Amino acid sequence: MDGDEKKAQIYSPNRKPQNAIYVKYASLLILTLQNAALGLSMRYAFTREGEKFSPPAAILMAELLKLVICLFLVIQESGSLPTAVHSLYTTVILNIKDTLRVGVPSFLYVLQNNLLYVSSSNLDAATYQVTYQLKLLTTAFFAVVVLKRKLKRWQWIALGLLAAGIAMVQLSSTTKEAVPTATTRSESKVIGFCAALAACFISGFAGIYFEKVLKESDVSVWMRNVQLSLLSLPFAFLTYLFKEKSLTNVLKGFDGFVWYLVVLQAAGGLIVAVVVKYADNILKGFATSVAIIISCIASIYIFDFRLTLQFVCGTTMVIGSIFLYGYVPKKPDLRLSLSV
Repeated sequence: MDGDEKKAQIYSPNRKPQNAIYVKYASLLILTLQNAALGLSMRYAFTREGEKFSPPAAILMAELLKLVICLFLVIQESGSLPTAVHSLYTTVILNIKDTLRVGVPSFLYVLQNNLLYVSSSNLDAATYQVTYQLKLLTTAFFAVVVLKRKLKRWQWIALGLLAAGIAMVQLSSTTKEAVPTATTRSESKVIGFCAALAACFISGFAGIYFEKVLKESDVSVWMRNVQLSLLSLPFAFLTYLFKEKSLTNVLKGFDGFVWYLVVLQAAGGLIVAVVVKYADNILKGFATSVAIIISCIASIYIFDFRLTLQFVCGTTMVIGSIFLYGYVPKKPDLRLSLSV
């Protein structure tokens, strides 16, 4: 092989950089673990013994951490601190109208995160993980309504399969978790499901709205996340103030586990951004499906969760719908058609 052939092989458009492949699968692995760990950790945070923390306070800390991480990424992206400061001033302050457009998803994401805490405190981790996949249905709905996107026939079938699977999970025989005796809080599966359903609708609309904002401008993803966090912090602060009625003891009940939960929640959105950039829908669906399976298996050992045939069938339908919705048929090879 001569030098020209080597160059052609290296710079071939069909050849993906080796680093990109590593990043793709590493981000998928991290997303899988993060999805599974977040549902399990949120549930465990409400069932373990010890002083209870305030979910709005945890959300406030997560938004603050996310802002710090995104600012660091903007500096890395800009190449230097002065360039990053100038870019932030130009994008966030001078173009204030554009920044305020991000206020809608900022408020909605804070509301969504609070609802997810309500849901996870009332549903077992496995049921919560499966039910939250309804966000696929709500996202598709708002994509059709807002972005005028047309869905394929198999995608409509997948959404129907998803709804049927989640209904089967919710209607499965109620199985009690072994909640620690120190926990005297009553739980309601109806409240948990309603909170998850509301979070799914908010997630669907906020995601599509944010996608529309991204496509209508050339602002980078990390800069947009800085705008999101800057506007989310006041909403998160007001939510905490409304719930707790006091600014004292914001970090009440915060121990190592709660801080781990804060980091896990803050990292979630950033991991998804990397996955969207480097992976496709099939691989993302695979990561989500594996996370559901991990949550179910872990719930059996951690929370004494008992699987039923109806729950397994419903979960299988949900996992199948995720793969079916993300299915992309192979395009016919033009070279073969031309040669015939």
